[in-house]
This record gives sequence, structure tokens and C-alpha cells, in this order.
Amino acid sequence: MSLWATKSIALLRAEADATGEGTLKKTLGALNLTTLGIGAIIGAGIFVLTGLAAARHAGPAVPLSFIAAGIACAFAGLCYAEMASAVPVAGSAYTYSYATMGEFMAWIIGWDLVLEYAMGASTVGVGWSGYFVGLLENVNIHLPAALTSAPYRWCEASEVAKAVVGCVTPGLNSTGSIVNLPAIAIVAIMSFVLVVGIKESATVNNFIVALKLTVVALFIVAGAFYINSANWHPFIPPNQGEFGKFGFSGVLRGAGLIFFAYIGFDAVSTAAQEAKNPQKDMPKGILGSLAICTVLYILVSGILTGIMPYTKLDVSHPVGYAVDSIPGLRWMGWMINLGAVLGLASVILVMLLGQSRVFYSMSRDGLLPPWVGKIHPRFRTPWLTQIFVGLFAMFFTGVFPIQLLGELVNIGTLLAFVLVCAGVWILRHTRPDLDRPFKTPWVPAVPILGVLCCGGLMATLPGDTWIRLFVWMAIGLVIYFLYGRRHSTLHTGVDGQKSAR
Repeated sequence: MSLWATKSIALLRAEADATGEGTLKKTLGALNLTTLGIGAIIGAGIFVLTGLAAARHAGPAVPLSFIAAGIACAFAGLCYAEMASAVPVAGSAYTYSYATMGEFMAWIIGWDLVLEYAMGASTVGVGWSGYFVGLLENVNIHLPAALTSAPYRWCEASEVAKAVVGCVTPGLNSTGSIVNLPAIAIVAIMSFVLVVGIKESATVNNFIVALKLTVVALFIVAGAFYINSANWHPFIPPNQGEFGKFGFSGVLRGAGLIFFAYIGFDAVSTAAQEAKNPQKDMPKGILGSLAICTVLYILVSGILTGIMPYTKLDVSHPVGYAVDSIPGLRWMGWMINLGAVLGLASVILVMLLGQSRVFYSMSRDGLLPPWVGKIHPRFRTPWLTQIFVGLFAMFFTGVFPIQLLGELVNIGTLLAFVLVCAGVWILRHTRPDLDRPFKTPWVPAVPILGVLCCGGLMATLPGDTWIRLFVWMAIGLVIYFLYGRRHSTLHTGVDGQKSAR
């Protein structure tokens, strides 16, 4: 069997239309899909990574970083919308790659998506923990420091040279903590919600989205009255002698870091098989959530750097820290912390959802063992893989620092976006007759720009992040050639979906 054998579009659509026991329940409409995207997008980008990107890379110009990342996402979002309407099956970029570039590339992207979704949930779990601890402190409840942070922190060589506290050698350094217990707890809770059912999960997410949009709007309105324009000067601080430390290169490096903030829109596509009318509603959910959140990101990041000097924002909860530092805004401190706690929880929920659906699709295709795709007879969810993904994310969120996890998520996501953009162009040539309820405009210009923009953001990430990506991919290739290739349904002719029941 060729490594480049593709899966039939007709077969994929037949799987999407299947109903009954052993299949996913179709309960999501356009509004659910849009809020699913907002639930994943508004979280770590606003509440956590904005401060990190401003303090370490872009300075007050961090809104430009959001614009740069948003442009790259717009190109990718248009391509995702076409793919999701043409191939409305669970699995997102993995499934699209299987239909356009063949099984080998599908495996690579499926394995890569672990860095996006499972590691994404882990990253947000760390940020959630910081805000949860802050919320408890607002009511005079103090948790032991040894149980509220990772036992390691990541230090750059420049931080070691400057003798930053806690940085002894470049790389991982011990913090003296034992484990990030709140982060582990929230991942466990969201995993349980997802096992119970997709409709229940969507209802929880809709409620949380309404609350956090209210909190974000409140911060924008109230914070605008406390902007000190002096905090925006210089808007782009001069370069400090290294790539990505202020200057225009810092804006680009900041875009590469906060790109993590946008990954929610593609998570919508993982739920295609649970949508009532995926051909029409998937593009609405993907592009609608992306547009809404981009505007909010630009406003929030501009106000945050306007009310607080960017040099003071290198903390795990920058928005909460900023409002607590301004007497006139302290009244909303608990609201920010509550909004962040709930908002980040919904991001974790959607990331865990996305990862389990990718694994479900890979199991259905025989590339992973049948138990991975097993559907619960009552809840109609891939419950075993949901539990496994939860345990995986619990380990990483409890042990590793947010910066290390965030960069792994970014490079994995950007690689997925590159392949989806390329897939749209390929499918236009190989299947020009394919029914496309939504068509990406200006092909091939948009897919090419998507590949270039996302590839350019990948280039801004540190070399050690690339090394970790290559190591992760090498592990995946070993698994593929030892198991996946031998059990592939394209090779064996065995229906992986039936064998999982």
C-alpha cells in the first residue's frame, strides 16, 4: 500500500451521515459551534499570554502581534471553512490531510495535533490555576505554594545571564514546588463533563461563554477610563540586541507566542460529525468565532498595556494583576478572576474535546487501537480515549511551566494550519468537481498566503522548540510503522468503526 493513498471523499461523507449506536450524536447547531469556537479562543490569549508577549517581546505593540497572528489565522480559517463544509467528519486537519495528501501525511498531522489540543489543554490548565489561586486569595483563602505551581520553570540563557531569581541554568530549573494541583483538578473535571455527553458539554460551554464575554466587555469599558498614554511610549521599544526582544522582530516573535490564543476556531472543525448541518454551519462557527475574538483581543491588549507598564506584565495572571494594581479598578478584580477561571475552563473543555475526536477518527481508520474509538452505549461519546487524553493532559499541566507548553502548542498548531491551507489548493486540482458548500475565495492566493504566514510564524519560534517537535514526530513515526500502517483500514479493508463497537 502506498504511503500516499488517500481516503475517498464519498466514504468520509458516508461516515459523517451514519447514525445509530456506535456513532457520535448530532446535536450542535450554528450557535453552538460559534460559542464552541469562542469558548476555545477567549482564554489564555487574553488572560495569560498577553502579558507575557508584551513584557518579553513586543512591548505596548502587542496589539500589532495580535493583528499579525489574526491575519495568518484569517487565511487558515477560510481554508478550514472550505474543508469543513466539503469533508464534514470528525478529525479536523487529520481527516482533511487523509483526503488530500494521503495516509502518511494524515498520520503526521494527527500525531502533531496532540501538541495542539492535549498540550493546549495542559497549557491553559496552568493559566487557570494562577487565576483560581488569585480568586481564592480575594476571599482570604491561601493554598500552599508547593501545590499551586509547576515543579519546574523554563529559563532562557539571557535570564540566566541576568541572574533572574530561580534561573540557574538555561532550560528547566527546579522551583521547589511539588505539583500544580488546581491545574490537574480542572482538567479532571472537564474530562468528566466530556465523557457525560456532547450536548451537556455544549450547554456548559454556552453558559461559560456568556459570562466571560460579559467580563471582557466590562474590562474594556472600565479600563478605557484609566489609560495612561505614557505607557504606550515608545509603542515599539528599541531592540535589546537579540531577535524577538522588542523592535519589529519582537512584534513578530510576540505573534508567534500569542498565536496560541487563536487555535480555538479550528477546534470547531473537530466536532463536525456532531453538527446537525455541518456543510452550512461549520463555516459560520469557524469564521464567526474567529472574527469576534480578533476584535476583542486587539481591544483588550491595547487597554491592558495602556493601564499598566508592559514591564510589569510578566506574570501568570496579567489582567487580574493590572486591575488589582489600580485602586479605581480593584472593585472588578474578583470579576476578572472569576471570568478567567470560567473562561479558561471552557478552553480546556474544547481542547480536550478536539483531541479525543482526532484520536476517535484515527482509531476508526485503524491507525490506533480499536478501544480508542469505542463509543459509550449511553452517552455516545468516545469515553475511553477521553479519559486517556485527560490523564495525559493532567500529567503535563501539573508538572511543566506555561512557556514551554505554549511554544509546543504553537508549533504544532502552525504546522496543522500549513497542511490544511496546502490541502485546499491540492483538492481544488485533484477534485475540481467536489461539492463545496463554502468556497475559499481567491484560490490559490489565500492558501499560499496562509502557508507563508503560518510558516513564517513557525520560523520565529526558538530552535529548541523545533528540536522538541522533531523528537515528538520521530516517536510518532515509530508508532505508525510498527502499528498504524499494519492495521490501516485502507490496507486491511476492516471497518475500524465496527471493530471499535
